[in-house]
Amino acid sequence: MSKAPAMNLSTSTEERYRVLAELTTDYAYALHVTEEGNLVYEWVSESFTQITGYTLDDLIQTGNWTYLIHPDDQSLAEQRRQRWLSGHSDVCEWRIRTNKGEERWVCDRARPLWDVTQGRVIHIYGAGQDITQRKRDEELALQAQKMEAIGRLAGGIAHDFNNLLQVITGYSDMLLKRLQRQKPLREYVQEIRNVAEQGAILTRQLMAISRRQPLQPQVVELRSIIANITPMLRRLLGEDIELVTVLDADLGRVNADPGQIEQVILNLSVNARDAMPHGGRLTLEAANVQLDRSAAEPLGGISPGPYIRLIVNDTGCGMDADVQAHIFEPFFTTKAPGKGTGLGLFTAYGIITQNGGHMTVASTPDVGTTFTIYLPRVHEPAAETKPATTPRIAVRGGETILLVEDEAVVRNLVRQILQTAGYTVLEAATGEEALQLCGQHPGPVHLLLADVVLPGISGLELAKQLALEHANLPVLYMSGYGQDILARYGEVDRHGAHLRKPFTPDDLLRLVRNALD
Repeated sequence: MSKAPAMNLSTSTEERYRVLAELTTDYAYALHVTEEGNLVYEWVSESFTQITGYTLDDLIQTGNWTYLIHPDDQSLAEQRRQRWLSGHSDVCEWRIRTNKGEERWVCDRARPLWDVTQGRVIHIYGAGQDITQRKRDEELALQAQKMEAIGRLAGGIAHDFNNLLQVITGYSDMLLKRLQRQKPLREYVQEIRNVAEQGAILTRQLMAISRRQPLQPQVVELRSIIANITPMLRRLLGEDIELVTVLDADLGRVNADPGQIEQVILNLSVNARDAMPHGGRLTLEAANVQLDRSAAEPLGGISPGPYIRLIVNDTGCGMDADVQAHIFEPFFTTKAPGKGTGLGLFTAYGIITQNGGHMTVASTPDVGTTFTIYLPRVHEPAAETKPATTPRIAVRGGETILLVEDEAVVRNLVRQILQTAGYTVLEAATGEEALQLCGQHPGPVHLLLADVVLPGISGLELAKQLALEHANLPVLYMSGYGQDILARYGEVDRHGAHLRKPFTPDDLLRLVRNALD
């Protein structure tokens, strides 16, 4: 609260307007104070009307000087009135509502005019600045910091999960191969394997929202992605929900991981289905748009340029403002316990921002919800898709493999898989231990199978040191970390093949054989 004294009534009119001009930035106004202490507008600047949409006559007719103040800031207005009546100037940031219903932030400065003859304040002179854009920028920066912090946490959890799931899926696969005829036992193990696969999906979601999910971006037709996923969506939504697609005839292309874009559409569609338990309509609408700077700035600070706008609209129960404020936060859900993880929308948001886009939500209770996605549009031709083929090769062998993994349970699993396939395994928990073990081994070492992140020297550094004594030693890396962590250790894929956890025994043996051959 400012200590500046109130202006005296004896101050000349010219002086009072000079002070008012000094206060004025984006707008100015004057309030008359009645003997009862009520405030009434007596003058507003033209810029005041341009910002708020209200003229002086409009405000006088309302009979309430706080009419345009945001409902949540009404208590601030009363506090300011009390300060002014006691002769104190002040500065306050608050929200106003324009005559079009738009919410804007202003930094408002006011100084009371004291009448020495009446012994009270009789006028309030105010001026202020529209700070809406600054507030938006601050909110975006805060959201980015929060997402980054959550992303680091999610990425660390995903890595630990990957190691646990590696052991569960690995031993499950080994048991399934040995329980071909023991039907009850095989079914039990298969259920364990199925749950582990659900856990793997969850870790991929965690890595996606933390921007650590390995991407496979390619130029794709968004129309093709929607067409490919439409049959699945119809089965997912059921017969009581109508699916409508409205796509531009010349809908453009995006450079993104097709699987992740499908996941976004799927996640949004699942939420829409749950919001329409008694049926309704889900509309997917996609169009080419060109965003200039003024249109791009409110959308998370994305760059101006060509985009594809994808709208996912439902006629469900909708959400109130409080729910919308938390909708993209992790583990936030309005569903009943056991009905949702609270990661679907958070994952979708992370994927879209990871691909250089932005997503917004607008919803009205009992009317429906609209998610609007902007993805950068590219002009390059779509990549040709060829059916993936896995060569049928012998996965057994008799070579010697140096296995380096700091997690004992993962190391034991990998050793057993390799030994079962006929390989000789030298195992170590650290890079230093591996160097010592390799130096003591009398025979040749045919392959280094190492985790990237190890205590002490990394897997890449270990490979470099071993290469001094073992030229042309093949290397196969494995890791449960995402790309951002691996990048700190060098270009993993450039210096050897890379096996991402959790992997199956067949994947391990196939890549080992490929590396050796």
